[in-house]
Amino acid sequence: MKTKILLIFLCLVGNMAFAQDADIQKKLKGFDREMAKALKDWNMPGVGVGIVKDGKLVFVKGYGYRDYEKKLPITANTLFPIASNTKLFTATAVGFLVNEGKLDWDKPIKTYVPAIQFYNNELNNTITIRDMLAHRTGVTRHDLIWFKSTFTRNELFEKLKYLEPAQSLRQGFLYNNLMYAASGHIIEIIEGKTWESYLKERIFGPLKMNSTVFSIGDMKKQQDIFVPFNEKRDTDVLYQIPYLEETEGLGPAGSVISNINDLSHWLSALMNKGIFEGKQVIPEAVVKATMEPSIVLKNGLLDQGFMEVLNPVYGMGRQSVSYRGHQLVLHGGDLPGIHSQISYMPQDNVGVIVFVIGDHSFSYNSITYNIYEHLLGLSVTPWTERGIKNRDAAKKLGKEGRAKAMEGQVKNTKPSHPLADYMGDFENDAYGIINISQKDGQLFFTKYKIQLPMHHFHYDRFDTVNDEELGFYSLNYQTNPQGEIDRFVVSMDEGEVTFAKKADAGLSNEETLKQYTGTYKIGTSKIEVVLKNKNHLFITGSPDLELIPYKPHLFKTKEYADFTIEFILENGKVTAMKQKDGTGEYEIKKDDSGK
Repeated sequence: MKTKILLIFLCLVGNMAFAQDADIQKKLKGFDREMAKALKDWNMPGVGVGIVKDGKLVFVKGYGYRDYEKKLPITANTLFPIASNTKLFTATAVGFLVNEGKLDWDKPIKTYVPAIQFYNNELNNTITIRDMLAHRTGVTRHDLIWFKSTFTRNELFEKLKYLEPAQSLRQGFLYNNLMYAASGHIIEIIEGKTWESYLKERIFGPLKMNSTVFSIGDMKKQQDIFVPFNEKRDTDVLYQIPYLEETEGLGPAGSVISNINDLSHWLSALMNKGIFEGKQVIPEAVVKATMEPSIVLKNGLLDQGFMEVLNPVYGMGRQSVSYRGHQLVLHGGDLPGIHSQISYMPQDNVGVIVFVIGDHSFSYNSITYNIYEHLLGLSVTPWTERGIKNRDAAKKLGKEGRAKAMEGQVKNTKPSHPLADYMGDFENDAYGIINISQKDGQLFFTKYKIQLPMHHFHYDRFDTVNDEELGFYSLNYQTNPQGEIDRFVVSMDEGEVTFAKKADAGLSNEETLKQYTGTYKIGTSKIEVVLKNKNHLFITGSPDLELIPYKPHLFKTKEYADFTIEFILENGKVTAMKQKDGTGEYEIKKDDSGK
């Protein structure tokens, strides 16, 4: 009798699940046709769609291919980088620490993590973890610091102190991946374990996200994975592009790689106040906190005359909008060749996962919006048509603009120095080192794993090629008061960045610098040259003046461009130092008398 009842129960459950799926299928009538048209219109290699309703994955379908060349299908288990959808995982992980009293959303983060340093003391004494997770620190993106770099998470954390704010704290939304990398590192500092380990232990394990990984290397160990394809610029030709693999340092901002099956568990928990399979995996207070508005966003689509999406606000790791009268909580994720959108409507208890292969980031919005319209029984908005119109206009503008790249060039000019003077390592505290080298008469620009050939544009300006994957860089070299090429200015991210020519590392060697220390005498005055922290040379005073190695025995200072100190050697021993500036040249003898 018990066996019979169990069989009847299982049949009922099966019919209920089938009925639910059938209801979704009914609501999505016509969607397959729309997707076929969208794939063609957008020229997308592949799209993966998942729908979660009442805590269950009720719809999964692939359109196009996960590998366009091999024509392999997209499944519920196809692994895709979720890019910036990683941010909500990091914000949630921080929330665990807040819930345990180890952090506070709204107290200065330096209270809990003394090691963190921002651009000035005002920011050190004010910035909170909510500011960092809500993109309201006033610091702009600076993505070219991490893009294709090998910087570790700790090295990126140390670079925050070099990032000058572009606007006042909490006065606007400025998206910043580095703040999320730093937030992940804060977890590591407090917990004594990697961000990856913490997520596995506290989130992925309890949510049974067993296929989710953190690196392209680990993804490649699996069979069912996506392959990135893009359109060749100014054409409709699809071609395979390299995976972006240099994401370890930036991990907490965008390195999670997952599939629709695993992400349905994540969505289910978020939609059910943090509960998954009857267990409170995420504290309800943390789910609420990440959704609470932290800063207002612009009504960008309203500015274009589109009324469907209104009043966007950002919480922490996700934003919330009103979509045709329904609250929609969402976040996008973008990396070369892959885009994702993970979203849900809290009051309607339905969520949508969308992956798009190819660089058409707006397409995931149009697909997501249309799915909700089907599920809610609303008329379908022509998002694809609107997006295609904007894309085509942007393509046309870009092509026309690139055709005029040489306009403004002053013809028949030459560099002011021999080519060798433009070469070497040039350094910026935040962005690191750019190397300019030469091979077969051709200059090359190398920044981490980016290498591009350069050509002379005019005077002391040299440009790289305009590469559709690696970008374009225009270097404007400058001379110092001594008439030497010693730096260049290049536009990066949201402003101009100066890279100064880096002296040979051997010139900062402790033993090399020790020979210059001692007492120097001019008239009745004495000057002390001392070594601090093993490899920093100073002339003592009020304040001390740091001497920066420039050439063998020759030093400059940060404060005075026209000021140099050259140490004079006789028979291998320092006997004097010679100061040169705009007023003249002065020799100061070394005093070895001990008096």
